[in-house]
Amino acid sequence: MAVARVNVPKTAQRGEVIEIRTLISHVMETGYRRDYLGKTLPRDIITEFKCTYNGAEVCRAVFHPAISANPYISFPVRITESGNLQFTWTGDNGFTQTETAPISVA
Repeated sequence: MAVARVNVPKTAQRGEVIEIRTLISHVMETGYRRDYLGKTLPRDIITEFKCTYNGAEVCRAVFHPAISANPYISFPVRITESGNLQFTWTGDNGFTQTETAPISVA
């Protein structure tokens, strides 16, 4: 089970650009390593990250086997109205993790 952390300010001024920071703990396996018997370990990585703000996509990242374990993502978003930011990580073997963070316009 992965643990996701998101850092979003609780309030912002209308039109302000804020920094969003996310971190998800996930053991990544590239699919290139072998176990002690020489058998290839199956790939298990996070393949995509997506963030939406009130339903509109504001950030998307596609990952490949070279991504490190526990990927950290930081990106700016211009806040225009109160609402929710939704963060979704998807990966191999049916992995999906979603977190939501509210933000208010002051």
